[in-house]
Formats: sequence, structure tokens, C-alpha cells
Amino acid sequence: MISDNQQISAIIRQFNFLQEADEDFREIFFKHATLSRIDAPQPICDQGTQCSHLALVLEGTARVYKLGENGREITLYRIGPGESCILTASCIISGKPFPAFAICEAPIEALVIHTAEVKRWTNQFTVWRNYMFTLISDRLGDVISVVEEIAFRRVDRRLASYLLQRGTSIGDDDIKITHQAIASDLGTSREVISRILKDFEHQGLISVARGFVRLNDAQGLAEKTHEN
Repeated sequence: MISDNQQISAIIRQFNFLQEADEDFREIFFKHATLSRIDAPQPICDQGTQCSHLALVLEGTARVYKLGENGREITLYRIGPGESCILTASCIISGKPFPAFAICEAPIEALVIHTAEVKRWTNQFTVWRNYMFTLISDRLGDVISVVEEIAFRRVDRRLASYLLQRGTSIGDDDIKITHQAIASDLGTSREVISRILKDFEHQGLISVARGFVRLNDAQGLAEKTHEN
């Protein structure tokens, strides 16, 4: 149960569905919600487990990924502040086990809702049902984009786009990341990523050092994303 008025106000500001909800639902929501904290890098959920709670992230980041038979990882999506997990939501609704892995990347503080309440609210409250279906719809688009990227787009184009997006998201040309982490996000091997990064470096687009990549020519990388 969450009863601190200042904390409740901050949480409402972070989630649109709570801003749209009436006082009756808000009262029920905060009566059943509890706070949970997870340190990084700590596993959150393993493939094949049953989902007992739905977490709504207040702070921190989680990564949801699949693991291939060859041991290679592919990132499906990340969950940040103000977000929740599509796979957890769909598993709770369907009763099926979690089909991927989730790990805490940055220390997480989250609201936790028990499975029984998630199901009951979905049946009883339009504002919560809309939140759940919108969550699934939005994230499904993200996952489809990942599949399209892997199936239809060259790795060098994808890598150029990835570096530009990461640089934009952190507001810095120095991206602290390993070759393996990039490979996991893009669903390919570390060797492939290292080779393409080396090619980009020779072309003056980036500089590579242990544990980080520096963007030297954003325009050149942007042109790479459309190169034949």
C-alpha cells in the first residue's frame, strides 16, 4: 500500500492512465500497489517462469531479450521510467509462461501489482484495460521493428542507426558500450560488430576504444543508414 500523498502525486504525474482515472480507481490502485527495488545487474525474470506481478517502472532500466540456441542474444526492447513490460502483461492475461529473459540494467524502483489484481482490474476498469491494451499494442510495434531490422536490413546500416540513436538518447558523442553489448542489441555476433566498427573507424566516422565508441561524423553515419 502506498499512502504518502507527495509520492502518490509524483506517481500520478508519471503515468497517463492514472491522470485519466477517477478517484475510486486511484484509491484501489494505491491500496494494492507496493514499491520494489532491484539492483543492477540482477535478473528479473527467466524464460519459462510464471509471472506473479506486473511492474510499472518509476526509475531505472530493464532489458528484455531472447537467447538463441547458439548462445547469441537479441534485445527485444528496454523498459524505462513510466513504462511496463508487454510480455509480462500478455503472460498474465493469457496465463502462459514468460517467453524471454529480463535483466536490470540500471537500478530499478517500480510499482508492483499482483497478478490477481491485474486480471481483476482488466475486467472491471476501463481505464486500466485501455492501459494494458495500449501497452501491448505499442510494444508489439517495437518487437515487429526488431524482426524487420534483423530480417531485411544490412547489419552495417543497422549499426550506423544504432550508434546515432544511442548518441542522441544520451546527448553525447561518447557512447560507453562494449562490442558484445551492441551485438546483443542488434542480434548478431561480437566479431561482426567489431569488424564493422573497425571499417567505420578507418572511414573516420567513429573512434573506438575499450568500452566506448566516439562519434566523429554523425552526417557520415546518417548517410551509411541509406547506403546501397
